[in-house]
Amino acid sequence: MPDRHLFISDLHIDCSRPDIVTGFFQFLDENKNNCNALYILGDLFEVWIGDDTVSDVELKVSEKLCEFSKCGPSVYIMHGNRDFLIGNDYAKRCGATILEDHHIISTGDENLLLLHGDTLCTDDAEYQQFRTLVRNKSWQEEFLSKTVEERRNFAQEARDKSKSETSLKSDSIMDVNQEEVLKLFQKYHVSKILHGHTHRPAIHELKVKSKKLSTQTVQRIVLGDWDERGWWAELYNNRLSLKSFALSND
Repeated sequence: MPDRHLFISDLHIDCSRPDIVTGFFQFLDENKNNCNALYILGDLFEVWIGDDTVSDVELKVSEKLCEFSKCGPSVYIMHGNRDFLIGNDYAKRCGATILEDHHIISTGDENLLLLHGDTLCTDDAEYQQFRTLVRNKSWQEEFLSKTVEERRNFAQEARDKSKSETSLKSDSIMDVNQEEVLKLFQKYHVSKILHGHTHRPAIHELKVKSKKLSTQTVQRIVLGDWDERGWWAELYNNRLSLKSFALSND
């Protein structure tokens, strides 16, 4: 098997987008025998209200990921802002391991930092306050103790509120804060950061001060969301590239 790692995020799977599900399953079939690992960096699903209420499409996704993992590749799931309540029960169904945000992997002589990306959007103060609330373990325990109907209603209200607020916010507020990005490079001493969340696929080069106070060129790679195209990053023989394919409506 080649030394090849794959990274995806922001599929936002739900029953209204069968084209995304079909494209994802095609992606898994094409790569199950020729990669070492698949990293899902958040927002695999549009919404997640608990492992105890798994829909038909979510069940099919778990079965397909389990089939994929049985072919050899490791599967890792990181929480996003939509599916931060995915638990170990569902991960086990997928043959996957849950990764904490801000995870480092080695790429030869360099290190790559993986995160969902929402923690970089510090200019969006309202969202960061909401994130702090819902990532609190006590809040999550209380939420998961509610009935399925109560949880569904809350999730729908939160999505409606998010869409309304997003329409009023500038693009710059919802993008990453550059100072926050530089802080991460300096904190973790990595040469590359890979994330999703912003839905703005690109490879950005930046200059940062290294531990020896010399200037170093680093990269921030942003995954795209799965909408008209399916996006992934590929780490092959220690080289990282950003790729995509068209999603079919057939």
